[in-house]
Amino acid sequence: MRVPVVAGNWKMNGSRSTAAELLADIQTGLPAKDKVEVIVCPPFILVGQVAKALEGSSTAVGGQNIDVHEAGAYTGETAAGMLLDHGCRYAIVGHSERRTGYGDTDELVAEKAAVASGAGLAPIVCVGETLGEREGGITAQVIDRQVAAVLDRAGIAIFPQAVIAYEPVWAIGTGRTASVAQAQEVHALIRQQLYAADPAVASATRILYGGSVKPDNASALFASTDIDGGLIGGASLVAVDFLAICEAAAG
Repeated sequence: MRVPVVAGNWKMNGSRSTAAELLADIQTGLPAKDKVEVIVCPPFILVGQVAKALEGSSTAVGGQNIDVHEAGAYTGETAAGMLLDHGCRYAIVGHSERRTGYGDTDELVAEKAAVASGAGLAPIVCVGETLGEREGGITAQVIDRQVAAVLDRAGIAIFPQAVIAYEPVWAIGTGRTASVAQAQEVHALIRQQLYAADPAVASATRILYGGSVKPDNASALFASTDIDGGLIGGASLVAVDFLAICEAAAG
């Protein structure tokens, strides 16, 4: 049985005081850890503070990105080992904002996934299509290409430790959400692609939905066969909303 995952991506938001307040509010109402795995992914500058605040809790900490190098002259970047040293267990790679805004290619995302896994971090691998690609009827081809790049570089062996997050780019931060049927269709395609590589691994891998999940649509999305939780953006910054989504994932 796949334990659902709810990962909060704070993006470039938060201060020391707001982070402390948000974590305190969240920790008072989370479901049991055997019902749902909760991950918090703050900005890099807050990772140490968040990890310390969550010591001894069941809530995991993740980074929002990594560099592919272990160390060196890479100004502004953060290595996987640095995240591990600060208590992280996860790292998001390939978020659409990284792909579209910072030029992360399929190959670079795959390399980041391999590096994260090799260092001991579980990558949360984001895939998804733009509005133009969906309207052009090539969603399946885009998803196949993005997942294939990870499988070709990192191999099926990074799963099921690694997590996949399907985030339709047209539904991120726009208030638009894929219908339950649309989301389930793509999640099923992803699982079928993993199944072709290893049926047992495919059955055990968690696949999250990441497109404007809110308390009022979470239950319907998470009830789908192949949707194992969510990668949450804006709602992860509001304790009552994030807790409601966690409860929906816990069932």
